[in-house]
Amino acid sequence: MHILLVHQAFVSPKDAGGTRHIELAKPFVSQGHQFTIVASRYNYLSGQQTEGALDDEFHDGVRVIRANCIGGQHRSYVWRVVAFVSFMISAVYKGARVKNVDVVMGTSPSLFQAVSAWMISVIRRRPFVLEIRDLWPEFAIDIGLLTNPALIWMARRVELFLYRRATHMLVNSPAYRDYLISKGVPAENISFIANGVDPQMFSIHRGDDTIRSEFGLQDKFVVTYAGAIGMANDLDTLLDAAEQLRQESDIHFLIVGDGKERGRLQTVVETAGLTNVTFTGARPKSEMPNLLAESDACLAILKNIPMFKTTYPNKVFDYMAAKRPIVLAIDGVIRDVVEEAKGGICVSPGDSKALADAVLQMHQHPQQRIEMGLAGQRYVAEHFDRRKHALQFQQMALEIGARRAA
Repeated sequence: MHILLVHQAFVSPKDAGGTRHIELAKPFVSQGHQFTIVASRYNYLSGQQTEGALDDEFHDGVRVIRANCIGGQHRSYVWRVVAFVSFMISAVYKGARVKNVDVVMGTSPSLFQAVSAWMISVIRRRPFVLEIRDLWPEFAIDIGLLTNPALIWMARRVELFLYRRATHMLVNSPAYRDYLISKGVPAENISFIANGVDPQMFSIHRGDDTIRSEFGLQDKFVVTYAGAIGMANDLDTLLDAAEQLRQESDIHFLIVGDGKERGRLQTVVETAGLTNVTFTGARPKSEMPNLLAESDACLAILKNIPMFKTTYPNKVFDYMAAKRPIVLAIDGVIRDVVEEAKGGICVSPGDSKALADAVLQMHQHPQQRIEMGLAGQRYVAEHFDRRKHALQFQQMALEIGARRAA
């Protein structure tokens, strides 16, 4: 069987960013199937071209074809749309030329690339599977990124258009399933395969102090945020908490990642003279196990908007697999996970005082940190093991293929 995925923001483990799809695809390929990804040449975190990327290459048996697009998605919202549209067109050209495809899969966000996948499925007369990783355009509307009424109406029409034409739908959060049902998608046409993690990837018990040495943090209590640095991530609240903990000289915040807001936030840090905050820039996924092992606690944070109550941020599962206690400033379904696991301290989104107090509590209670980390690791291994998810993905794909053959 051969699956074709259109995913503009795909990254391999040697690059910075989430690697959900390659981790789902590897066991599929190991069983003799094929998995091809049409991807952009630009990294979605940094906005820069991916160094060393070939036009056609393989990662762990997964074929990756690079489609041309116009860069500059971090320059402005208009340039972001230009980048999406240019990839949408190029991806159709590249994807339609891939031979012997059985299923075409699109993923959202963005809706543009999902349209590409649908178009390829029509050209090749193959089933169209649509994966929902975030609820767009609802997230964009809630955070104020999309405000024009005409564009909102158009985006919602495209969203419904895709839902109605998908042969099958895949979601990574249970709340997304409920949302799709409310939009008229039959429950039997939706598969839920959660965000998760390969626990073996984060089995390092102690880091080699590479990051601590690089930034002079050998004797610090390191609180790490690892992920995108964008409008949704509410890192201003993190900086407010750092300001309140300025006098705790041994507490240090490490911000690992890149994104459109990084430059502005670094200016805020420099202007305020916050010496307890360090930006490392984007780091490859392959470095994350060691980096998290060098951290004392980890932070997950999003803006306080209703739609973010529905999301399963992948970084939380990475933190848990690495046995790191979590400070969680997100409400909703992911808070349920952390509380049930007893894997950290949950605070209200946007509350910098509560965030600072939670960090201070973890700093002052090392045994509690250890217990939270171990509890989180046990829970994620039982409920969110991506190796199990890969088997679910394979079963879903084979069932769709069998229905087509029938």
